[in-house]
Amino acid sequence: MLHQRILSDDIGVTELRTSKFGQFASAWMQLDSAKLFCFDLIRGSLQSTAEAIIQSAQANQKTIINFLNAHCVNIAVSDAEYRKSLHASTALLPDGSGMSIAAKLANVRLGENLNGTDLFPILCEQAAKSGQSIYLHGGEPTVAAQAARNMQQRYPELEVAGVSNGFEEHTDTANVISQINSSGADLVFIGLGVPLQEKWIAAHRSQIDAPVILGVGGLFDYYSGRIPRAPKLLRSIGMEWSWRLLQEPRRLAKRYLAGNISFLAKAIVNGWNARGLKHKIFVTNKRALDLTLTLLGLVFIGPLFAAISLLILAEDRGPVFFRQVRIGKDGKPFKMWKFRSMAVDAEQRLQQLAAQSDRDDVCFKMKNDPRITKIGKLIRRFSMDELPQLVNVLKGDMSLVGPRPALPKEVMQKPDKSINRLAGKPGLTCTWQVSGRAEIPFEEQVRMDEEYLCQQSVLKDISLLVSTVPAILTGRGAY
Repeated sequence: MLHQRILSDDIGVTELRTSKFGQFASAWMQLDSAKLFCFDLIRGSLQSTAEAIIQSAQANQKTIINFLNAHCVNIAVSDAEYRKSLHASTALLPDGSGMSIAAKLANVRLGENLNGTDLFPILCEQAAKSGQSIYLHGGEPTVAAQAARNMQQRYPELEVAGVSNGFEEHTDTANVISQINSSGADLVFIGLGVPLQEKWIAAHRSQIDAPVILGVGGLFDYYSGRIPRAPKLLRSIGMEWSWRLLQEPRRLAKRYLAGNISFLAKAIVNGWNARGLKHKIFVTNKRALDLTLTLLGLVFIGPLFAAISLLILAEDRGPVFFRQVRIGKDGKPFKMWKFRSMAVDAEQRLQQLAAQSDRDDVCFKMKNDPRITKIGKLIRRFSMDELPQLVNVLKGDMSLVGPRPALPKEVMQKPDKSINRLAGKPGLTCTWQVSGRAEIPFEEQVRMDEEYLCQQSVLKDISLLVSTVPAILTGRGAY
């Protein structure tokens, strides 16, 4: 995680929070987080986590709770939609002994094992005391209903707003959502299995009124009594998975035998990366690649550089270059250079055009911006206005490949979204620049930048640089 930093520049001062959970209920602000496999995981106790969930329900905070275990990590590697669903979680909880092993390999400190099976009864107990109602959706027919009855026997004051099974009923999504909303439930437990439940929650969160939704996998099977849980001894030594394998060998053999080997390999690689061994080599090679390609580029594009400068100067006699404060690695402000593509009074006219932005309120973008000059339209179309940033690369403020340098306004308005992007040096191009540029929503740009930082390598940088050429020629999203 990045350290807390105060940013000061000519447009103001802002404090960046180190936790992405700062925008939610106060209980989440009291919990720390740790990064593992490029995911932010809550670091706390079962009790404190349950309290945070109940407080979110009481405060009517829209909250998504998901879990990350060894099986989830294996799926996330190849399933981009699932990975995106996990990143959309308000809180992601470490589940199982595999995460503890991976944390030790990466020298990362986690809190308690926050698995859903242990968390569920604590949540039911606290919900009963605070008057919060629950809804269970998932599992085979009658399983969710039996789990609900068993929990009501244990906690007589627990209010079960409703149940629905995850087989024939989950195919009628509109009906399920209608049932959940009609029930008035405060906490909704979705047990459709990984990765279906996380994708389902991400797709339908906006349609569901309940403040808290949790993806809980096969939890209902245990509390309905359909499948017995492992003895406490096996759970205490991190071998609960072996018990589950004995219960359902045909269904779970691939997941636990081949899956555990695959996960351990990923955990070893993640640990090597997290301890900085790979990173030190990568940083050295990346800087060498930046300097070599930038110096070669400046030699070959020197005449183009001069021609663009003369055309800008000839059009309105204004300055050739435009400098703007951007936020770089670790929150350090720097001056980014560009060829001026707008009228000299563009900044003064911005307020008049703010309401016409084609994007959200964070980044102003307008396809037919009247402030753009004639030569500006041409150089923007082929991203030639960015060429002076090669000077920033030489200075070390930027890299050829990396997250686009954030505006101070972005960082101030959405610190929880910006903080992870500041973990790496900003670049001239990156994943979303070759995938549609301004056509990609801000939230998706952030996700793609974060994903790049977790998977960066010299080969990936070279691949993105090569992909940038056709992206520039097509001009998609360039405005």
